[in-house]
Parts: sequence; C-alpha cells; structure tokens
Amino acid sequence: MRIWLKLLLIALLLGGIYFFVHRAMNEDHAGEKKKSGPVAVLAVQAKTQDMPVVLDLVGRGEAVESVSIKSRIDGQVRDVRYKEGQSVHMGDVLLHLDPSDLDAKLKQAEAVLAKDQALARQAEAQVTRYQLLKLQGFVSDEKVADLRTSAAAADATVTADRANVEAARLQLGYATIRAPIAGLVGAQLVFPGTAVKTNDTILAVVNRIQPLLVSFALPEGYLAGLRERMRHGVVNAEILLPDDAKVRYPARVDFVDNAVDPGTGTVLVKARLDNAGGHLAAGQYLRVELTLRTLKGAVVVPSEAVQQGPDGTVVYVVNKDDSITIRKVSVAASRDGLSAISSGVAAGETVITDGHLRLTPKSKVKIKTADSGKSAKH
Repeated sequence: MRIWLKLLLIALLLGGIYFFVHRAMNEDHAGEKKKSGPVAVLAVQAKTQDMPVVLDLVGRGEAVESVSIKSRIDGQVRDVRYKEGQSVHMGDVLLHLDPSDLDAKLKQAEAVLAKDQALARQAEAQVTRYQLLKLQGFVSDEKVADLRTSAAAADATVTADRANVEAARLQLGYATIRAPIAGLVGAQLVFPGTAVKTNDTILAVVNRIQPLLVSFALPEGYLAGLRERMRHGVVNAEILLPDDAKVRYPARVDFVDNAVDPGTGTVLVKARLDNAGGHLAAGQYLRVELTLRTLKGAVVVPSEAVQQGPDGTVVYVVNKDDSITIRKVSVAASRDGLSAISSGVAAGETVITDGHLRLTPKSKVKIKTADSGKSAKH
C-alpha cells in the first residue's frame, strides 16, 4: 500500500508540473502572437533636391585697419579732443601736445633765417659793387672771386636756414595729433599733463571696422576644395552672432593663408563683410557658415531617419510588404534637419523617422501620420 501511495503522489506531482508548465508556455505563445503585430511608425519618402555643403566654424572679428597712434616728438599732453568710442574721419584732431618749446624753436629758426638772408643780400651787393670797381681797375680779379665765394656761401647758409625753419615747423605740426585713418577711437589712454615720449607712448587706438574682417581656422581637409572654388569665383559665407541665428551678415572669403599650422592642422582664412552700421566689433566672437559646394540632385531624408548602428550609420527602409530593411548608408552632408545620402537609399523609398527602438529586423510596420496617429498607406 505504501508503494502505491508513493506512486500516486509522484503521478499527481508530475501532473501538476505539466499543467503549470503547459499553461505558462501557452501564455508565452499568446504574448508572442500579441507582440508580433505591426509596429506603428512615422515614415517619409526620400526625395531629391540640391543640398549645400556648409561648415559651421567659430571666428573672431578683426579690424581691416588698426593704428596705435604714437607721438613723433617728446612733450606733454595739453588737451584731448576725442571721446571714447567716437567715430572719426581721416585728419580729425585727436589731441594737442604743449607746443611752447616747439613754437620758440620755430621763431628762433626764422630769426636766424632772416639774419642770414640779410647777410646774403649784403654779400651780393658787394659782389656787384666790386665788379664795377674791377672794370675801373681799382680791384683785382682775385678780390672779386673771393667776394663771389662769400656770396655763394651766404646763399648756402640761407638754404640751410630755410630747411631748419621747415624742420621746426614740422616739429610744431607734430604737436597736433590727427587721425591717420577713419574709424572708431578706443578708450582714452592719456590725459592733460601726461608726459609723452617719441614713438613710445600710445596716445590712442583707431580701428577701421567698415568693412570688417572675420578670421577663422579651416581644417586642412577642406583647403583644396576651398581653393578650387576660389579659382572659379567668389566663395560666400554668412556671419552670425553666437546666440542669435536669425540675424545673418553676408560675407565673402577674402584671404587664405599660405601655410597650414602643423600644431592644429588648420589654415587661417578671413572673410570680409560690409558691417554697415558697425554692429559687429573687432575681437568679437562670431559664427561662420562657409558654403563649400552644392550637391545637385542629392537624395535627401530627414536627419532623424539616420541612426547609428553597430557597423556605422544606418537607415530603416520600409518594404512593399510592410517589412523593414536596415541599410548601411553614407551621409554626404547635413543641414537644417535634412541629410544628403550619397549611397544606401534611392529617391522614392520610404524611410522610418520615428519608432526605431521598437523594431527588430523581422518586424512588420504600419505607417501613421504625425498629427493624427491614424494609419496611412505608403
């Protein structure tokens, strides 16, 4: 009896195990069937359009001309005529140095000139008088020759005196400091009473920012393409503020340096813009959008359709039977939410833009519209 009881208990235990395992397997199969339905996704068709290849770079404003004004004489500042940040024209007076010593030197040089001019006239008159006496036989030819030499020396002295007067007048003119270029004056650097040394003390800085240059570093891999474009015409760029993409300033590439910096692998490039109104300043950080070329008739898809797979960049393509194919693609350029595909997708094919995380290689999909969520035929 005990043996039969043990066998009965074992049979009941095995039956219970079978019941629960069979039930769990049925539930798993039911769940798989439930999950195997089509996955709702968003999708669009790949299209063709021209796509610009644009580089986003960081640049800095640079004055097209910048002059640090220094004095050509020693002296002391008498008065300052400009205001900080003032717009000036070429030749405008910026400040004066004390001209007292220079004015006295000019008057002294003029006095010496007047004295030597009188002596020169006297020497010329003596030559004329002694020539008449020579004709009458009262003086020798040697005496007349000596007087002519003295008159020529007096004339030379007058010429030197005139040069000294001109030099003194120039020195006096240097006491008036004028703007050498048109532009904006920077901060005030000297004040009345400031001692000034020749070619040492900076009196003012004038920057010409109309037009304005924007310098930026271009990766050397794009150098050949940029030079090729410049040989065939103007290369355009757009300048933007770092925090405002709405305001754009058109510019053109004006300069490419003749050597690549081996430390950074970049080459210095400058773009020129009109900067009408002077809204941009020298030294200001700016964004540069440089258009290198335009891809004609490129296959274009939304950038969200491009995903990163284990083997690189991929796109999920919807087949006619609602299955999907995961294709490896090459992206030629991306701009404004669109990506140009150089290989892997053809125009007219449907690519998935949303719902990638719920998909497997064997998934079936149904395409829904982004606004209503209703199914749409593709």
